[in-house]
Amino acid sequence: MKKLFLVVGVLVVVVLGAIAALVTLVNPNQFKPLLVEQTKKQTGLDLVIEGDIGWQFFPAIGFELGKTELKNPQGFSSPNLFKVDSVGIDVSVMPLLDKQLHIGNIRLDGAEVHLETLKDGRTNLDSLSKAQDTASKQTDDSPSQANTESATPSEQASTEQAWSINLAGVSVNNALLEIQDQQAGTMTKLYDVQLAVSEFAADTWTSVDFSAKGSMNQQQFGASGQAEIKLSQDFTQYALRNINLDANFSDAATKIDSAKVTLDTFEFDKANKLTFAVKGKAADMDLDASGGASVEVDKDISKVAVNQLDMTANLEGAALPQSPMKVTMQSDVAFDVTKSTLNLVLEKLTANALQFDGKANVVLGDIAKVRFNLHSPDIDLDEFLGLNQKAADSDAAAGSGESKPAVAKQAEAEPDLSALKTLDVAGDIVIDKFKASNAKMQNVKTSFAVNRGIVDLKSFSANLYEGRIAANARIDARQSPASYTVKNSVSGVKVQPLLKDVADNDRLEGTGNIEMNLQGKSLTPTGIKQNLAGTVGINFADGAVNGINIAQMIRTNYARFKGEAVDETKAVQKTDFSAMTATLKLSKGEVTTNDLNMQSPLLRIHGEGKANYIQETVDFLVRTSIVGTLQGQGGKNLDELRDVTIPINVSGQWADPKFRLVFDDVLKEKAKKEVDRGLEKLNEKLDEKIKDEKTKKAVDGLLKGLFN
Repeated sequence: MKKLFLVVGVLVVVVLGAIAALVTLVNPNQFKPLLVEQTKKQTGLDLVIEGDIGWQFFPAIGFELGKTELKNPQGFSSPNLFKVDSVGIDVSVMPLLDKQLHIGNIRLDGAEVHLETLKDGRTNLDSLSKAQDTASKQTDDSPSQANTESATPSEQASTEQAWSINLAGVSVNNALLEIQDQQAGTMTKLYDVQLAVSEFAADTWTSVDFSAKGSMNQQQFGASGQAEIKLSQDFTQYALRNINLDANFSDAATKIDSAKVTLDTFEFDKANKLTFAVKGKAADMDLDASGGASVEVDKDISKVAVNQLDMTANLEGAALPQSPMKVTMQSDVAFDVTKSTLNLVLEKLTANALQFDGKANVVLGDIAKVRFNLHSPDIDLDEFLGLNQKAADSDAAAGSGESKPAVAKQAEAEPDLSALKTLDVAGDIVIDKFKASNAKMQNVKTSFAVNRGIVDLKSFSANLYEGRIAANARIDARQSPASYTVKNSVSGVKVQPLLKDVADNDRLEGTGNIEMNLQGKSLTPTGIKQNLAGTVGINFADGAVNGINIAQMIRTNYARFKGEAVDETKAVQKTDFSAMTATLKLSKGEVTTNDLNMQSPLLRIHGEGKANYIQETVDFLVRTSIVGTLQGQGGKNLDELRDVTIPINVSGQWADPKFRLVFDDVLKEKAKKEVDRGLEKLNEKLDEKIKDEKTKKAVDGLLKGLFN
């Protein structure tokens, strides 16, 4: 036994002596020039090792490396491609005999990586990629020892016996990654990168903690989190659990204070529960959103499904049509990575009182291709935009006599529609009940497309006020100001309730049919009025014009003209008609017509004139002919004016037009009618007395000359 201990003791002394001699006699720093020379030979880059290389032999083999730099080629802004302040790693010796690789804690302090692309396309990684290509070519050209020699049984058994690997941990402190692309004009930086990995072994859960800050041009962001990971023995499969990520983001218009994502577990080809919460400010709007979903990813990471997505968001801000606004969404989302397609099934989307459902498909590309179908049971656009409340506030202020402070008129500017050039969107929208500008519609169906700057309203149809509307329109926003065309057809619409709801005006009654064909340029309020052009054809039946009783006006003014007593009985201010037609021509802020015709059993009315819809003034001449008894309009008969054309001038502001009878023309017309009647009677008598035809013609010509 003593001899055995003696032999073991001698072996230990020899090993320790050999290690001591190696540490004492061999200085690892003498390999620095060799490392620098080989790096230059293989990559063409300069390696600078300022710190010392230190060996460690027991109880673990390892080394420590001080400050080291891999220099950039000439012409790049950063002096280094890679830099590290210190690196430390060790491997336990004894477990190696049992094919167990026990690695101690790996330390990496102050690591920096600077990647750069110049304007001519060259990068500071070109030297490394060329070296890899050369090494790969040499490997391909040399014969493979494994292919020329058969493995011995002992080597096969050794290969089959697997190694076990254990890692005490990884610690990365204050790392930096900088990516500069001068071609694209972008700069991306990750800094203050911290990474800590606990003890690692195959088929065992390992905890990972990380944090980083970053910037991309004018954007700032940061992230931190924790997770647990488990790898299989062959490292081909892994699973995650207890994943927590907390990120933040800010730029000129957005500040997300916190975006939290939590996953209880994550495994491929399985449903994984996800929850999220976002708080911050975007475009002067406060945002607070949260929700959850079930996420499934296949092993090839080619398909991602987010099912049962349930989100609730609360929004506040002056720019919103309603504030606060509560938005909820339930949907399923599927993304195919290989085909770059996204499919969305929208079960329900609400924004306060608004509600939608439908589906959408997106094909990603230089310009994303979006196709959708949406449905809503009820949309009150006035309530959503707050128009009802604004009108109520205005009425209340007017009733109380309060005067609002004068607001400086802002200069009008064309809307920026440049974003439309980047869209390829098409779809259909169906709305069961719709209200806009207080006009009420049902069964609204619309189909439109936006394709690279052109907005095409292919069809719009709806039921309204016992009638129907059909329209199509087009906006070309490829140049500014944008141009547009509109074609509209309205049939069988009850005009009075429509005007009452939309314009609070009940001056016109009847069943209306309207045909519009308009075009223009500019989308500012003034620009629309100045450049609008086209025609509007109207055809109303069985209606009335309220606010004026033409028959009463004729009776009253004619009685005053003749010096007779005026009937002060107040008649209904209304003129009935059986039909009214007109063609309106719009151009440069004016609408003109010369074929306004209105018919009733009592009157025949022809109108012509113009109205300025920029200044909201009217100058119109209405010629009225009495063809029946005026007693039907609630007054005495004026048969003496029958068949006489009576001009009525309408002028002034739209809101308060003035009506004036032109009686000089009335008397001239009446005198002419009397002359015509006298000539007819005289001719009848002459016909009885004069039989000679030549004499009759001579007398007739003489009489006409006298009366005319």
